Amino acid sequence: MRADRLVSLVLLLRQRGRLTADTLARELEVSTRTVLRDIEALSTAGAPVYAERGRHGGFALAPGFRTELTGLNHEETLALLTTGSSRGEPLFGLGPALASALRKVVDSLPANHRTTASDAAQRFLVDPETDLLSRRLPAEQVSGTTMIEVRRAVLAGHKLRIHYAAVDQSPKWRTVDPIGLVTVRGQSYLLATRSGADRTYRLSRMQAAEELPEAAERPDRVDLDRIWRERSARFLSGGDHVTVLVRVSPARREELLDTALAVRAEEPDADGRLRLEVTFQDTRHAEWALWQLGTDAEALAPWSLRTALRDRAAAIVARYEDTDT
Repeated sequence: MRADRLVSLVLLLRQRGRLTADTLARELEVSTRTVLRDIEALSTAGAPVYAERGRHGGFALAPGFRTELTGLNHEETLALLTTGSSRGEPLFGLGPALASALRKVVDSLPANHRTTASDAAQRFLVDPETDLLSRRLPAEQVSGTTMIEVRRAVLAGHKLRIHYAAVDQSPKWRTVDPIGLVTVRGQSYLLATRSGADRTYRLSRMQAAEELPEAAERPDRVDLDRIWRERSARFLSGGDHVTVLVRVSPARREELLDTALAVRAEEPDADGRLRLEVTFQDTRHAEWALWQLGTDAEALAPWSLRTALRDRAAAIVARYEDTDT
């Protein structure tokens, strides 16, 4: 809404001082032309916004009009700012709303409290895009309109129609009863039922979504943590899934996890490697994944997998034995 954007614009100028129209446009996720119209609207309404010309010019706000929030102590403010700075803040399409809320919280603090809390929050980094191995985490791609429709249906308790592409299948429309949203390791899931049966849908596989007016068939109260644990247990124990005990170099850990379905246990090994218990789609999948890691990974169990990898290595050695030509 424009009113919220105007408030955010004022708060940005209050907290950062002079800013160019381009900077304001990036922060508010609008065009530069929209920012200029908003500046004009604020000036017309009597807000003390003025332009500074020149190479280092921009828009600034005269000191004044602010409210004080006295209900938050330093630790509470620091917790809010730190949480808002993490990569998790865009989850479920609420990133812009959280950024706007944090600007309002910071602006309403007393001046000395505001400066101290902001400086302290800069010393914490939560869930960055890269780890110590400098490998970029894959970004989940979910369209804004799809996320909004899913979120609305979940909160309103309405049925949801989704255009969903299951693994190795073409997208199909289906109507579900949404229960809740869960995020795990950067991936978001919709927990739902369909014709009374439990269903779990990855949001990144939704091509489109539409909130329906009909009420969803679901309980009034829900324990998402319990439901997620139960569904995860069924998933890990179902089908032809195979659980593998593996020792892997820390430098190849993320590469291993990128190919596995789930991690069931992890602990450091005596020689500096990591010992993990991971689940794969089937034995063939496990053999392929570990073969990609070469000598940086060793399958400890099951024995059939060790044998399959040994036989494959032996076949490669045999192929290249006679090279003296």
